[in-house]
Amino acid sequence: MARKASLSGFPEWLPQERAIEQHVLDTLRKTFELHGFGNIETRAVETVGHLLRKGEIDKEVYGLSRLAAEETAKSDPNALALHFDLTVPFARYVVENAGHLAFPFRRYQMQKVWRGERPQDGRFREFMQADIDVVGEGTLPFRYDVELALVIVEALSALPIGDFMLRVNNRKLAEGFYLGLGLEDPAGVLRSIDKLEKIGAEKVAELLRTELGATDAQAEAALALASIRTLDDSFVGQVRALGVSHPLLEEGLEELAEVVRTAVRRAPGKVIADLSIARGLDYYTGTVYETVLVGHESLGSICSGGRYESLASKGNKNYPGVGLSIGVTRLVSRMLAEASVTASRSVPSAVLVALANDEGWHDAQDVAAALRSRGICVEVAAAAEKFGKQIKFADRRGIPFVWFIGEDGSHEVKDIRSGEQSSADPASWMPPAQDLHVGIVSA
Repeated sequence: MARKASLSGFPEWLPQERAIEQHVLDTLRKTFELHGFGNIETRAVETVGHLLRKGEIDKEVYGLSRLAAEETAKSDPNALALHFDLTVPFARYVVENAGHLAFPFRRYQMQKVWRGERPQDGRFREFMQADIDVVGEGTLPFRYDVELALVIVEALSALPIGDFMLRVNNRKLAEGFYLGLGLEDPAGVLRSIDKLEKIGAEKVAELLRTELGATDAQAEAALALASIRTLDDSFVGQVRALGVSHPLLEEGLEELAEVVRTAVRRAPGKVIADLSIARGLDYYTGTVYETVLVGHESLGSICSGGRYESLASKGNKNYPGVGLSIGVTRLVSRMLAEASVTASRSVPSAVLVALANDEGWHDAQDVAAALRSRGICVEVAAAAEKFGKQIKFADRRGIPFVWFIGEDGSHEVKDIRSGEQSSADPASWMPPAQDLHVGIVSA
C-alpha cells in the first residue's frame, strides 16, 4: 500500500490501487459466469441468533444499533449485527427464496464483510470477499465438490498472484479417524488440529490430552494423520497404514480421493491432499478447502470453504451446499505490498480534449461525445490555458492522449508519452488496444 489507513483494519485504496482490486473482481466475475454462476447480493446485517447458530465466533461479530438506543444484550437473538462472512447470509437467502430458485442453485457473491479481529498483515476488520456456492434441495451430488475446486483453480490462475496451492481435506475422513481411535469429541479434536500452524504440534498434543482426554498414543495418531500431504491419491495408503478403521473414515477417503484424482488430471500441481486442514467453523461436514500463496504461507489462507449439509434448512427441508470464499482484500493487500503489479494509469481517461479558447468548449464536448460513443474514456479541459499547461495536466493525471481542435475545424491527437502527433477523425479514431482501458501490468 502507498499509505496506511487512518483507522486500522479498514483499508481505503488509492485510485491506482482500487484499479488493481477492480481487475481482481472483474477477473473472478468473468470466470464464475463462464461456469454458470449467477450473481446475488444479500443485506449487510443479520440477526445475532442467525449469525451465531453455527459456530462460536461471537467475539468477532460487530453488533449494530442506533447511538441513541439502549444497550442490547448480545444474548438477544433478534439484535442486529454485521455479517462476518457471506455463507451464513446466503443460507438464509436460500431458505427464504427457495420457491423462486432453480436447484441446484449456483451463485457468486462479491461483498464487504466485517470481523472484529486484531488488524495485522492480511487481516482486516472490513474486507471484500468473493464467494461461489452450489446448493441443492434435499441432496447435492458430491461431484460439485470436485467442480468447485477446479473453478477456483481456474479463477486464481487467471490472476497475477504467482504460484498457489489449493489444500483439500475431508471432515468425514478426519472425524471417522478420531472416532476409530476412540476419541468421543471429534469436533473438539478438529478445533485443536486447526491450531497446528499457529501453536505447533507439541501444544496441540497437550490440548488433546488435557482438554479432550486423549492418551499419548491417540494424540500421536491424530498428529500423524495431520502430517500427511500428497499431490496424488497415495494418501489413502498412508492413512490405512495407521491402522484405524471406521465407516465414516472410509467414506471420507473415497470422497477426498475423487477430488484429488480429478485435480491431477485437470489441474496438475495445483491441488494437494493436506490432512491437517480442518476449518474452524462447525457447519462444514465433508470436503474442506484452504488455499495459500506459495512463498507467502504466513499470510494464511486466501481462499477457503467446504461442504455443508445442514446450514440451510427449514422444517423438514434441507439445502446442502458446497462453496469457497476468496479473500479479495487479503489478496490485493499482498499484491500491493509486494508491488508485483501496477495499474497502467491512475484514471480511466485515455484522452483529454484541450481547449484553444473558451468558445470552443461545446466543440470539445462534441468530440468527447463521439469518442465516448465508441467506449473511449474522455475528459474535456475546464479552461483554455496554454497548451503546455493542459498537456502537463494530462500528464499529471496519467492521461496518455491530448486532442487538439484547430481553428479551421481540423483535429489532431498527441501521444504525450512519445510526443507523436497526427491527424485524427473523431468519428473513427481509436487508441491502441492497450491504452483503451486501465490495464494491470506485472512490475
